[in-house]
Amino acid sequence: MVDSEGGHGVRGGGLRREVRAVVFDLDGVLVDSFEVMRQAFSVAYEEVVGAGEAPFAEYNRHLGRYFPDIMRIMGLPLEMEEPFVRESYRLAPLVQVFPGVTELLRALHARGVPMAVATGKAGDRARALLGRLGLVDLFEVVIGSDEVARPKPAPDMVSLAVSVLGAAAEETVMVGDAVTDMQSARGAGIAAAAALWAGVDAGPLLRESPDVVLRSPAGLLDLMAEPVAAS
Repeated sequence: MVDSEGGHGVRGGGLRREVRAVVFDLDGVLVDSFEVMRQAFSVAYEEVVGAGEAPFAEYNRHLGRYFPDIMRIMGLPLEMEEPFVRESYRLAPLVQVFPGVTELLRALHARGVPMAVATGKAGDRARALLGRLGLVDLFEVVIGSDEVARPKPAPDMVSLAVSVLGAAAEETVMVGDAVTDMQSARGAGIAAAAALWAGVDAGPLLRESPDVVLRSPAGLLDLMAEPVAAS
């Protein structure tokens, strides 16, 4: 495992080659949507289940999975999805990009690095959010959990993203903040980078032995291959 200290990535034994393509998770990596998810979940719980404290702490432990899958794991009604999605759209203006992420994405785009998003969100909702934030055009593809046969922790969406990006698997990294991201990356045969800048509990991620630990978005730049000069 390679750890990045002070915001600087260090290439080493965890990566087989320099990185030439990147697959990003969305929530907790590119955008801070924690409060929006908490409010949306609370409203959905009250509407469908009834009064009482919504078990958001348990829901939060499963982030990275598709919402219906989380409901099944928690034994909650699948009917919660409709109000959760409705409230998520309504509250979307509150979602902010993490500091340093826009600069990172634009720097990678300027270098010609192909990028994708593979998210637990539904694809339309993810693309709408990234469009509102002015970032969607920086990605080759944005893939949601409803657009593959098996969402995270299965490798399907990451494998699809890699095929679209066109880079070799050994030159591609998945940047995520959840155990499901690490597992999806490994299943797809690419490197797994744990993103810790959102203040996520590092313990579960580190137990997955990620290839790289990133403590700030800028750390990813240190892992990238140098651009090929035009002849």
